Amino acid sequence: MGLFERYLSLWVGLCILAGVILGNYFPGVFQQIAALEYAHVNLVVAVLIWVMIYPMMVQVDFSAVKDSGKNPRGLILTLVINWLIKPFSMAALGYLFFKVFFASWVDPQTANEYIAGMILLGVAPCTAMVFVWSQLTKGNPNYTLVQVSVNDVIMIFAFAPIAAFLLGINDISIPWETLVLSVVLYVLLPLVAGALTRKVLAGRINGLLGTLKPWSMIGLLATVVLLFGFQAEKIIDNPTAIVLIAIPLLIQTYGIFFIAYFIAKRMRLTHDIAAPACMIGTSNFFELAVAVAISLFGLNSGAALATVVGVLVEVPVMLSLVAFANRTRHWFEPK
Repeated sequence: MGLFERYLSLWVGLCILAGVILGNYFPGVFQQIAALEYAHVNLVVAVLIWVMIYPMMVQVDFSAVKDSGKNPRGLILTLVINWLIKPFSMAALGYLFFKVFFASWVDPQTANEYIAGMILLGVAPCTAMVFVWSQLTKGNPNYTLVQVSVNDVIMIFAFAPIAAFLLGINDISIPWETLVLSVVLYVLLPLVAGALTRKVLAGRINGLLGTLKPWSMIGLLATVVLLFGFQAEKIIDNPTAIVLIAIPLLIQTYGIFFIAYFIAKRMRLTHDIAAPACMIGTSNFFELAVAVAISLFGLNSGAALATVVGVLVEVPVMLSLVAFANRTRHWFEPK
């Protein structure tokens, strides 16, 4: 695990602080950046999101998908958690906390935006950092690759309908054109670009990944600075917003992991498949969630803020779950 990944929460925290300070002192600069958009897509943020996503998509090997049926149980677990449990539990928690528990602290419009951000996180399964979690738990790297590849293929077709359904039942307006455009721009096209890159470069792909990896982190951190710069005034006026958003996200993350881990043990999966499968089901493709939140609701929206808080919460939580999975490896050993 590299320096950036190990201390990602620290870098994100520093970028949050930098964004709030810069946004407070130079609001005009951020307003000019916010104005650079086309079809509700901010051009600056779109470039940064691509800088983040493209290196991750280059890692996806679609040739691995053909082997997915050889040992389907771990893959089935991941798919059930990612597409049948996680999005709906995230939407339910968002509604429970922001429409019931925190209803007196958050106005209805902002509450809807926070819920929307949580939903977008819940519908976007992890595609990149999961390789790190798999390595830290001594997971089967080939099987992890299969799981990620299959999830990415499903995401092309399932992300927009599930997101639209959950946003709709929470009385949140659904701009279908923008939602579909976001999937094409931030999932389909990067996947195609990654596949073409793998085909053209073949044996030289590892060298390219080494070159691109730092840029992925730079894109993420620059996006965080922009997002919090756009929302600096809101955050200064209401700093408790980050805490309020973090609470249901923490409950969701730990809850999903332990549900998946319990099922994996009952399914008698080996630990090198069970641990990565649970990590994939727990973590989020927050880069996609951030991009779609910006496209749907705007750069200074509560939805965008919720997705960025997801970045802040996820890394330390996932590291704690890695430690737990490693300590309980013996649970999966045959008796």
